[in-house]
Amino acid sequence: MEEEYRTLKASTAAEFTERRSRFLSDAAPVCREEEAVAFLQSVKSRHKEARHYVYAYCLRQERITRHSDGGEPQGTAGMPVLDVLLRSGVTDAMIVVTRYFGGILLGAGGLVRAYSHAASLALKQSGIAVMKRCALLEICCGYAQYAAVSALIARFGGAVDHTEYRDSVRICFHLEQKKLNFFCRALSDATCGKCRAELLSEKYRSVQ
Repeated sequence: MEEEYRTLKASTAAEFTERRSRFLSDAAPVCREEEAVAFLQSVKSRHKEARHYVYAYCLRQERITRHSDGGEPQGTAGMPVLDVLLRSGVTDAMIVVTRYFGGILLGAGGLVRAYSHAASLALKQSGIAVMKRCALLEICCGYAQYAAVSALIARFGGAVDHTEYRDSVRICFHLEQKKLNFFCRALSDATCGKCRAELLSEKYRSVQ
C-alpha cells in the first residue's frame, strides 16, 4: 500500500473566454467511476444549453483513466485535459470542461490550447492535497496527563478529530502511519506508561 498520493484539495470551478466561446471548467475529487459519472451529470444539468462537455478523470483503483472529447474533433479536448491531470501527479480526480460555442472555429491547435488552459485553471483553483496513510487512534487519559498528551500529538504532526471531556479525556486523532511506533514509545515515556494509543482504523487523510 502506498504511503501517500496527491489529489484535488476541493471541488472548484473556473471560466475564461476564447474568441467568444466560453469555457467553464469544473473539478472535483472522485474515488469511483460512479462518482465520476454523477459529477458529469451534475455539470450537464447546470449547463443544459452548452455545446460540448469534455471530461477526463483518473482513479487510484486499478489505475483507471478515462477521457472524452465531448463532440470536439478527436484528440483536441479530452486528451489535453487528461494530460493536465497526469502531469500534475494527481489521482482520484476529475475535470469537466463545458464549452458554449461562440460561432468562431478555433482549429485543432486552438482547441488543444483552450482545453489545456481550462483544465489548468481548475487545477490551480482547487489546489493539491497530499493524502497520507494514517492511523486513526484513540487515547483515554486523566486530566493530569491531558496537556502532555496533546503536546505530544502536535509534536508528531497528528491532527485531533474529536475530544470528549468526561471523568477522563478521550482524544480521537490521526497520525501518519510511519510515525506510529515512535509516537507510542514517546507516549509511554511521557505518561510513565499510564496512557496508550488504541488503533481504531487506517485511512488516507490530508496531512499538512
